[in-house]
Amino acid sequence: MKRFTVTGRNVGFRCLRCGTEATPLANGSVRNHCPACLWSLHVDVHPGDRASDCGAPLEPVAVRPHPRKGFVVVHRCTGCGAVRENRAAADDPVQPDDRDLLIRLTARPAP
Repeated sequence: MKRFTVTGRNVGFRCLRCGTEATPLANGSVRNHCPACLWSLHVDVHPGDRASDCGAPLEPVAVRPHPRKGFVVVHRCTGCGAVRENRAAADDPVQPDDRDLLIRLTARPAP
Protein backbone atom coordinates (compact mmCIF):
# COMPACT_ATOMS: atom_id res chain seq x y z
CA MET A 1 0.00 0.00 0.00
CA LYS A 2 1.39 3.40 -0.96
CA ARG A 3 1.55 5.66 2.10
CA PHE A 4 2.25 8.98 0.41
CA THR A 5 2.01 10.87 -2.83
CA VAL A 6 5.04 12.55 -4.31
CA THR A 7 4.15 16.20 -4.59
CA GLY A 8 7.52 17.61 -5.60
CA ARG A 9 8.47 18.86 -9.02
CA ASN A 10 11.03 16.98 -11.05
CA VAL A 11 13.62 19.77 -11.35
CA GLY A 12 17.40 19.94 -11.32
CA PHE A 13 19.51 21.59 -8.62
CA ARG A 14 23.07 22.57 -7.77
CA CYS A 15 24.58 20.43 -5.00
CA LEU A 16 25.46 22.56 -1.98
CA ARG A 17 28.16 20.03 -0.98
CA CYS A 18 30.18 19.61 -4.21
CA GLY A 19 28.65 22.08 -6.69
CA THR A 20 27.52 19.49 -9.24
CA GLU A 21 24.58 20.49 -11.44
CA ALA A 22 22.12 17.62 -10.91
CA THR A 23 19.66 17.09 -13.75
CA PRO A 24 16.07 15.88 -13.28
CA LEU A 25 15.63 12.12 -13.42
CA ALA A 26 14.63 10.80 -16.83
CA ASN A 27 11.93 8.51 -15.38
CA GLY A 28 9.93 11.39 -13.86
CA SER A 29 10.83 10.65 -10.24
CA VAL A 30 12.09 13.45 -8.01
CA ARG A 31 15.89 13.37 -7.63
CA ASN A 32 16.66 13.80 -3.96
CA HIS A 33 20.44 13.52 -3.78
CA CYS A 34 23.49 14.60 -5.73
CA PRO A 35 24.57 12.01 -8.33
CA ALA A 36 28.26 12.86 -7.76
CA CYS A 37 28.65 12.88 -3.96
CA LEU A 38 25.27 11.36 -2.92
CA TRP A 39 24.69 14.06 -0.27
CA SER A 40 21.21 15.48 0.13
CA LEU A 41 19.28 17.97 2.27
CA HIS A 42 16.70 17.13 4.93
CA VAL A 43 13.86 19.00 3.25
CA ASP A 44 11.21 16.26 2.95
CA VAL A 45 9.01 14.44 5.42
CA HIS A 46 7.81 12.20 2.57
CA PRO A 47 9.66 12.13 -0.78
CA GLY A 48 9.09 15.33 -2.72
CA ASP A 49 6.84 17.13 -0.21
CA ARG A 50 9.45 19.70 0.98
CA ALA A 51 7.67 19.73 4.37
CA SER A 52 10.64 19.21 6.74
CA ASP A 53 11.69 22.12 8.94
CA CYS A 54 15.19 20.68 9.52
CA GLY A 55 17.00 21.57 6.27
CA ALA A 56 20.38 20.17 7.42
CA PRO A 57 22.68 18.16 5.12
CA LEU A 58 22.00 14.43 4.80
CA GLU A 59 25.22 12.40 4.72
CA PRO A 60 25.26 9.19 2.68
CA VAL A 61 26.31 6.53 5.21
CA ALA A 62 25.52 3.25 3.43
CA VAL A 63 23.93 1.63 0.39
CA ARG A 64 21.84 -1.51 0.69
CA PRO A 65 19.80 -3.69 -1.67
CA HIS A 66 16.02 -3.31 -1.60
CA PRO A 67 13.75 -6.05 -2.99
CA ARG A 68 11.62 -3.64 -5.07
CA LYS A 69 13.72 -0.51 -5.50
CA GLY A 70 17.10 -1.99 -6.45
CA PHE A 71 19.65 -0.19 -4.28
CA VAL A 72 18.85 2.51 -1.75
CA VAL A 73 21.17 5.15 -0.33
CA VAL A 74 20.94 5.41 3.45
CA HIS A 75 21.32 9.01 4.64
CA ARG A 76 21.81 10.30 8.19
CA CYS A 77 20.85 13.90 8.93
CA THR A 78 23.78 15.91 10.26
CA GLY A 79 21.33 18.17 12.10
CA CYS A 80 18.67 16.03 13.77
CA GLY A 81 20.11 12.53 13.28
CA ALA A 82 17.13 11.19 11.30
CA VAL A 83 17.90 8.25 9.03
CA ARG A 84 16.30 8.18 5.58
CA GLU A 85 16.51 5.77 2.64
CA ASN A 86 16.23 6.89 -0.97
CA ARG A 87 16.38 4.90 -4.17
CA ALA A 88 19.73 5.10 -5.93
CA ALA A 89 19.59 6.48 -9.46
CA ALA A 90 22.33 4.22 -10.82
CA ASP A 91 20.26 3.44 -13.92
CA ASP A 92 19.38 7.01 -14.91
CA PRO A 93 20.42 7.33 -18.59
CA VAL A 94 21.26 11.04 -18.37
CA GLN A 95 23.13 11.42 -15.07
CA PRO A 96 23.45 8.20 -13.05
CA ASP A 97 24.69 8.13 -9.47
CA ASP A 98 28.45 7.63 -9.10
CA ARG A 99 28.79 3.82 -9.27
CA ASP A 100 32.20 3.73 -7.55
CA LEU A 101 30.83 5.65 -4.58
CA LEU A 102 27.73 3.43 -4.45
CA ILE A 103 29.97 0.35 -4.39
CA ARG A 104 32.17 1.78 -1.62
CA LEU A 105 29.11 2.55 0.48
CA THR A 106 27.78 -1.03 0.14
CA ALA A 107 30.67 -2.12 2.37
CA ARG A 108 29.30 -0.04 5.26
CA PRO A 109 26.62 -1.47 7.53
CA ALA A 110 23.35 0.45 7.38
CA PRO A 111 22.40 2.17 10.65
